[in-house]
Amino acid sequence: REAAAIERRIDALLAKMTLEEKVGQLHLSGRGDGFDIAQVKAGRMGAVMNFVVPAEVLAVQKAVRESRLKIPLIIGLDAVHGFSTYFPLPLGQAASWNPALIEQAAYWTGREAAAAGINWTFAPMVDMSRDPRWGRVLEGAGEDVHLASVVAAARTRGYQRGGVATSVKHFVGYGAGEAGRDYNSTWIPTSQLFDLHLPPFKASFEAGSMTAMAAFNALNGMPATAHKGMLTDLLRGQWGFKGFVTSDFGSITELRLHGIARDDAEAARKALLAGIDMDMMGDVYHKHLAAEVRAGRVPVKALDEAVRRVLRVKFHLGLFDKPDVDPAAAPSMMQTQGARDVALRAAQEGAMLLKNAGDILPIRPAVKSVAVIGAMARPEDERVWTDPAGLGRRVVQPLPEALKERLPADVAVTYEPAFTKACGTEFADREAAIRAAAASDLIVAMLGEDCEFMGEGASRTRLDLPGVQQPLLEALVATGKPVVLVLATGRPLVLTWADANVTAILQTFHGGTEGRTAIADILTGKVNPSGRVPMSFPRSVGQIPVYYDHLPTGRPQKIRQRYESIFIDEANEPLYPFGHGLSYTRFTYANARVSKPSLRLGGSVEVSVDVTNAGPRDGQEVVQLYVRQPVASRSRPVRQLKAFDKPMLRAGETRTVTFRLEGSRLGAHDDAGRYVVEPGLVEIYLGGSSQTSVMTQVMLTKS
Repeated sequence: REAAAIERRIDALLAKMTLEEKVGQLHLSGRGDGFDIAQVKAGRMGAVMNFVVPAEVLAVQKAVRESRLKIPLIIGLDAVHGFSTYFPLPLGQAASWNPALIEQAAYWTGREAAAAGINWTFAPMVDMSRDPRWGRVLEGAGEDVHLASVVAAARTRGYQRGGVATSVKHFVGYGAGEAGRDYNSTWIPTSQLFDLHLPPFKASFEAGSMTAMAAFNALNGMPATAHKGMLTDLLRGQWGFKGFVTSDFGSITELRLHGIARDDAEAARKALLAGIDMDMMGDVYHKHLAAEVRAGRVPVKALDEAVRRVLRVKFHLGLFDKPDVDPAAAPSMMQTQGARDVALRAAQEGAMLLKNAGDILPIRPAVKSVAVIGAMARPEDERVWTDPAGLGRRVVQPLPEALKERLPADVAVTYEPAFTKACGTEFADREAAIRAAAASDLIVAMLGEDCEFMGEGASRTRLDLPGVQQPLLEALVATGKPVVLVLATGRPLVLTWADANVTAILQTFHGGTEGRTAIADILTGKVNPSGRVPMSFPRSVGQIPVYYDHLPTGRPQKIRQRYESIFIDEANEPLYPFGHGLSYTRFTYANARVSKPSLRLGGSVEVSVDVTNAGPRDGQEVVQLYVRQPVASRSRPVRQLKAFDKPMLRAGETRTVTFRLEGSRLGAHDDAGRYVVEPGLVEIYLGGSSQTSVMTQVMLTKS
């Protein structure tokens, strides 16, 4: 009933609109020198972006009321991992394997953004990538489609519950760029497109995402911005999506550079007819679309449908009835205790203990001096994209101070930055750092990547520690003192040397506002680490892509002889596999079982395993369920994640963890994009990583 009423209101509004006003609804402009507020007053702008100061948001909202029809603006922003309160990077949130916590982080992001007048976020990014050379892996959820789909749905629900519409991106294939180079072409077989790249988008749409963003890349030779097969036939035809699709930044005019449009007018025509409803920062629709309609090259009906989709989202957001932003009230909504509590938990649960030789962590009572080395221990901020000036974005506790608060008073904590910039491109006072390290009982080296080395436009051919950080680490190890390497990065780096030489490694994907506090909690034992790897860590760049759910080969590795599918100079396996992560306690698995020996295609079976905390401390374990169909009509992956849970177990406790496995989820797509579930034996693996050997099985039958 409500949807029908909205459609009637849209009909009435469309009937009043001029051609220029209709085109205006498809025009997305942004804050900056080229922004023309007169276009807002003339009703020739439908959305704006990058207005983060509430007073500036209020100014454009007031300008709308001077327009003839007073159609409200959608106000967008890349609130990727927070607004005023920063949460871990999305990859770091995925490392928590805690969907409820991830949803809460998105909720608080949406709530803060909405309080500042933002009503649309360009998130979640759900692009699948198996290539850490690509700088934007930090915005995704890693290499596995099931984990990524669960995270996509959680983030979509959280953002929209917080008051902002999501724009799930980038549709589709952006994360599969050749050589990991940003914006590069992608070549994806149909079966892989449907099995790997599309499910996270579908999960987001099923969770209610109101909008989507098209990708920059060409997919199998057709730029995503002009891909009617994806944008119209699949997204709207097969999936029934009713929201609108925006281009990415300037990607409509880039159709000329892709070589499929002679000029911007043709680019505008092709994009609209393919299914792009809004032109982000390209000014192409604004300049050319009305003329294309008048010339008959773009049907009025196609224009009206695009406008309808934009207006539909505005009505569903309640923008026609919402009051303007209150700049005076906005600051009180930023970095509330509730938001910071979630930020701390997310940072704690997303940190991965990759190595802990001799149980050097948590820091022992015998340690009386700790040297914290590395400028990343004192970050200026923890943001990627969002920059809400004046709303408290720099409240980040440094690691040295956080450690001092948690360690006994008789433990000396010293700090030396060692390098001048957080990205570590040059030394500051190397010798002072080495002296401090040599004089300590324990060295905590905080190293990694900053914004110059990660994110959009930051593809890398080498995945070593940037700049002078590797020689610094080697010098610290040479002191002979135990070294705990703490990393804050935007992707898995090559840590092969570090794994062989340092005592412990704690990996974070930039923990946000409470990131250093969470690290101190883990180093001192206040918190037991529970993060698990969402994207495999390669031993060397030459292994890439390396991921756990690969297909079997006809010559698998057995004894590492020459004519097997191996590298002659490197192992096949990653350094740290998907799902890996250590704890300060130890978990064991036993008695894997199914509730019945056979499973019908349309039925389900319960899969159970007994998990015991066999160590001395309470802790959370990520219990993972993988499947394999060893014989089918086409090769199937050696393992596929199908379920996971994260229970807290007291020391000595045994708990039965049970999953419901549905037969309908055990299929795959063929080369025509058809989903096929085949009868046959299904192996089921349960454990704490993708390399678990605890197994049971079930027979999948037709009836």
